[in-house]
Amino acid sequence: MADFEHSLTLWADPDVVRYITGRPNTREEVWQRYLRRAGHWHLNGYGYWLVEDIATGSFLGEVGFADYKREITPPIGPFPEAGWVLAPQAHGRGIATEAMRAAIDWMDRTHGPEKICCILDPAHSASANVARKLGFGDEARAHYNAQDISVYWRHRADTAEMGS
Repeated sequence: MADFEHSLTLWADPDVVRYITGRPNTREEVWQRYLRRAGHWHLNGYGYWLVEDIATGSFLGEVGFADYKREITPPIGPFPEAGWVLAPQAHGRGIATEAMRAAIDWMDRTHGPEKICCILDPAHSASANVARKLGFGDEARAHYNAQDISVYWRHRADTAEMGS
């Protein structure tokens, strides 16, 4: 609960949400997101972590996995969806890659899914670069909420190096 205000600040930042919701989230929307995140851990055994700077303890963002049961065309199936969102002070520092690398390693060890996807706005080149560094490939176009999106896949059998 102590981290809710950090999440509220993150999701209310127009630069942070530009490629996600396209508009700052309200307190109520962030609270609903917070509850969904807790529910993922309870129901699926995986979810999101908060990211902190080790040296300062400052909040940097959120990374992890979800199953939103999105109505995407074509469907993504029952596979975990990876996601990352970072505060502006963490952008361009390799933190998303580092944090997601640890999250993917944990997911592979504990759940071992056949594949994991991530869904990105096609215009979000920075996140597409992070996805590729993490071994996500097989980019495909899909349709979700009346918008075209990019879906990237990372297969369990991938042996591609997750470079920085």
